[in-house]
Amino acid sequence: MSMPWLFQSIPALLLALSLLFALSSPSVEASVHLYSGEKFVTKGNAFVVHAGSEGIYSSSSNGNESSYIRFEKITFKRPKEFSNVSSLPIHAVIFEVDDRETIGGSAYGGQRAVCCTADLAKLGVCTQGEIIHRQSIKNPGWPQVFGVSFGVDDLTSTLKSKTIQITKTGMYNLYFIHCDPNLKELVVEGKSVWKNPSGYLPGRMAPLMNFYGFMSLVFVILGVFWFSQYARFWKEVLPLQNCITLVITLGMFEVALWYFDYAEFNETGVRPTGTTVWAVTFGTVKRTVSRLIILTVCMGYGVVRPTLGGLTSKVAMLGGTFFLASEVLELVENVGAISDLSGKARLFFVLPVAFLDAFFILWIFTSLSGTLNKLQARRMLGKLDIYRKFTNALAVTVIVSVGWICYELHFKSSDVYNERWQNAWIIPAFWQVLSFSLLCVICALWAPSQNSMRYAYSGDPSEEFDKDDTLTLIKPSPMPSKDIRSPTEVMPVYGGNGVSNGDTEEDKTE
Repeated sequence: MSMPWLFQSIPALLLALSLLFALSSPSVEASVHLYSGEKFVTKGNAFVVHAGSEGIYSSSSNGNESSYIRFEKITFKRPKEFSNVSSLPIHAVIFEVDDRETIGGSAYGGQRAVCCTADLAKLGVCTQGEIIHRQSIKNPGWPQVFGVSFGVDDLTSTLKSKTIQITKTGMYNLYFIHCDPNLKELVVEGKSVWKNPSGYLPGRMAPLMNFYGFMSLVFVILGVFWFSQYARFWKEVLPLQNCITLVITLGMFEVALWYFDYAEFNETGVRPTGTTVWAVTFGTVKRTVSRLIILTVCMGYGVVRPTLGGLTSKVAMLGGTFFLASEVLELVENVGAISDLSGKARLFFVLPVAFLDAFFILWIFTSLSGTLNKLQARRMLGKLDIYRKFTNALAVTVIVSVGWICYELHFKSSDVYNERWQNAWIIPAFWQVLSFSLLCVICALWAPSQNSMRYAYSGDPSEEFDKDDTLTLIKPSPMPSKDIRSPTEVMPVYGGNGVSNGDTEEDKTE
């Protein structure tokens, strides 16, 4: 019997839904930051628009590859009813994160004062109505502050096009700030272009392009090994190998699409929405199918039971829910502005995925425990050996994952200002390496071989689970035993490591 219908139908359906999303999504800007009527918000005693923040590497020493921030057609607009007077200056402020203390002065209303007050102006430390800033000691000439103002009856004011060369590697921030209460309804339009020496890819994402190029290579190597075994023993290939082949194929497409996504992003400064959505979707389908395969194998499907029985619909529901939650999270994180979501907004999308992952782990290890006990009790030593190795690999993966999650939480909570942006790429890269490592273990344990049938479900009634052997959290359905061997009922799980030392005892049992 083939794998449950959920492995065949769900990915195709959800891929179609994601394609519709991709076709309906607008083009997304990233290193080219667009401003389309952004309104100023009150921060302390100032009115502010956060116009972007990115890690930028310094220009190359030979001058052939420069990095810069360029302003193009930055225009400020105010309503007609506020156009009968001139205005205070509207500032564009660019500073490196290490120089953040050079902007603003003493506390005002519980927040750092950015605008010069009358009292400070009397002391001669600043000009009333303008922002407070000082020259950086570490980075002479910074922060960069310049601006424009409205004349009487002016409805628009345009910032002169300007290119600022970046000579120091750092996390740079751009803000538009003004101190005029009469400009509360002011909006900003236009764009700014942020460029690194090697292209438009933001600094904290730049290493990922090379990483996914490397991952594409190692997936090719794994694919050559797997498909050569697949072709060599194609007569012995069974549904489980087909599912592993699907996961390898999805992984190859995922890492290749991420590489092309970053390469095009780096070339144009505009993130290719369609490629990003496809990369996200292939990755989400791969993770969903991987979890479902692991879960069904841990349930003993194809080893001690021919079907999942009444659990099929529950497994399908869990897989479909996990796909949708993961797809939404990945789309929100990757298909949008490059600036991170706020902590609370991101938490709203992370929690469902974390909960479903925890339930997967609980169900997997509960089912795995029951399968191991059943194999040991019936002295199926060949299958038991493979399952023990598989259990060890899963346990190590879970322990390493928990440890890395703790490190990730510490990394993000202790890096409020993104000062360690050059190392941020390691976090998503680690999860790719970990999942690939587990896939390699699975491929080694269940590689196609001439001994495949020795590890398959044989149709012996003594191999099937009793009705009460399923996960106690899920109500089981009755499963009739089969006395007659049938090729269509065989879902083999076998090892590519040859004949086990326990095959003699297992053959007697089977």
